[in-house]
Amino acid sequence: MCGRFTLHASPEELLEYFNILSMDDLELSYRYNIAPGQDILSIVQGKEGNRVGLLKWGLVPSWAKDSKIGYNMINARAESIHEKPSFKRLIKRRRCIIAADGFYEWKKEGNQKQPYYIRMKNQRLFGFAGLWDRWEHEGKVLTTCTIITTTPNKLMESIHDRMPVILTKEAQSIWLNRAVEEEATLQPLLTPYDSEEMEAVPVSTRVNYAKIDSADLIQPIAP
Repeated sequence: MCGRFTLHASPEELLEYFNILSMDDLELSYRYNIAPGQDILSIVQGKEGNRVGLLKWGLVPSWAKDSKIGYNMINARAESIHEKPSFKRLIKRRRCIIAADGFYEWKKEGNQKQPYYIRMKNQRLFGFAGLWDRWEHEGKVLTTCTIITTTPNKLMESIHDRMPVILTKEAQSIWLNRAVEEEATLQPLLTPYDSEEMEAVPVSTRVNYAKIDSADLIQPIAP
């Protein structure tokens, strides 16, 4: 699964990496412990190019009776998104990319769970594959999203049995292209990322607390 991640890139880095038209209307701060239920930076394709905005993490389908369903839908399994009612409509027309530069996962070690911070070896930006939807009920409007997960790569398999789908630059263009709807084109994009480009370091258990959001959370500790 993917339950926490980071984003501490500059606006200039985000604009260039995701080919975004503008970020003038957004006020961003460095984030080191992004948690479900919070607003997260997401990219979609607009009429004139890639647009960026904030989506609440935890998908609330348009047909849901209660917005609380979002707490149970922070992730979507790549293997079943074309089958489940919550996702099969969105995979065709409501795909997004969630900006990140690292994520956390917990490895069971004895009776404890040790958090690891996973990032690119060159510490660059990357994007998770996501889906979004708009929910309206009694005057309340929510625009929410979920992060797609897949089987682990060689780096992740010793830590957890799932990992978020990280899109290559080429895959990002295809994923955001609203003209693409075929499962045969989209499904091959949802594969484990190359483990040779990634690294995982043990970090403090302070990351367990969503209210703590500081740069020291990503600092490696002694195993």
